[in-house]
Amino acid sequence: MATDLVPFKTSSAGIVAPEIKAPRGNVLATLALAGPAAAGLATAAATGSIMAAVAGVAIGAVAMFSPKIANQWERAVVLKFGRYVGMQGPGVFWVIPGVHQVAAWIDQRTVTSPFAAEQTLTSDAVPVNVDAVLFWTVYDPEKAALEVQDYRQAVSWAAQTALRDIIGRTSLTELLRGRMHIEKELQALIDERTTPWGVSVHSVEMRDVVIPASLQDAMSREAQAAREKQARIILGEAEVEIARLFEKAAEPYQANPVALQLRQMNILYEGLKQKGGMMVVPSTMVESMGPAGIMAATAMMQQQQAAAAAPATNGQPEDPSALRVIPDLPVFGGDG
Repeated sequence: MATDLVPFKTSSAGIVAPEIKAPRGNVLATLALAGPAAAGLATAAATGSIMAAVAGVAIGAVAMFSPKIANQWERAVVLKFGRYVGMQGPGVFWVIPGVHQVAAWIDQRTVTSPFAAEQTLTSDAVPVNVDAVLFWTVYDPEKAALEVQDYRQAVSWAAQTALRDIIGRTSLTELLRGRMHIEKELQALIDERTTPWGVSVHSVEMRDVVIPASLQDAMSREAQAAREKQARIILGEAEVEIARLFEKAAEPYQANPVALQLRQMNILYEGLKQKGGMMVVPSTMVESMGPAGIMAATAMMQQQQAAAAAPATNGQPEDPSALRVIPDLPVFGGDG
């Protein structure tokens, strides 16, 4: 059986090495070998001549190299005495052994080629490692076979050099934030270089951008400081907004002291409804409440103390830590 060479294989490191594909045997080649060999053996058995058997096997051995089968996605580069005569496939085609030669099989499916740029300096002198994947297709098998020696190797090196070129004129910030723009620029650059070889680049995707660990730590601290600064700014803006709202809410009470007293009493009442706490009322607030407010506060305090001293309906004493109002009151009255 014939052995066809697929001369290029791209590794993950971007190094291209020759690859030998498994023998491309087919049914027609087997029949081409078995037919003449069987006829020669039959002739030898009938005539008793060994040369007939040898001739039949020799003819079959040569004929087995004549039929070729190309898969649907393949094109075969056929040379005649070293000169290009055309592309064959897909399907069955025949060659004359010793005259024609299948130099290469061109795969026209989409190929994925990983490539990388290691320790490449950006425009701001930061060393980075970039991993990317290239998606490309051979659209013209004739150009891929005749215009470039190793089209797979050429595509690989074109991708690597283009990636290094773009990294060298891009800052680290642009490289991290503008991946989509860089991928489109990289695709256009590689496609421009590979189009004369019959290769079309569909897309380029950057898988990872690795920066030094020390720089990662510095960028992390910088991001944390920026977030803390933003949080403090937001908190300050909230305080300013709250102060403006309080100022606006105080405007109705400036011209209406009665409303202010009612509001103070409402605040005091709402605080007294809760348990387990202590309320300290400033003397200025009590003074602004006037005698009526003082009497109301005193009555609520007495009511609360009586409720705390009385036993509960279920036989359990009330919580001794009930809310207590301790007004910082000035001394009122005279001798009595």
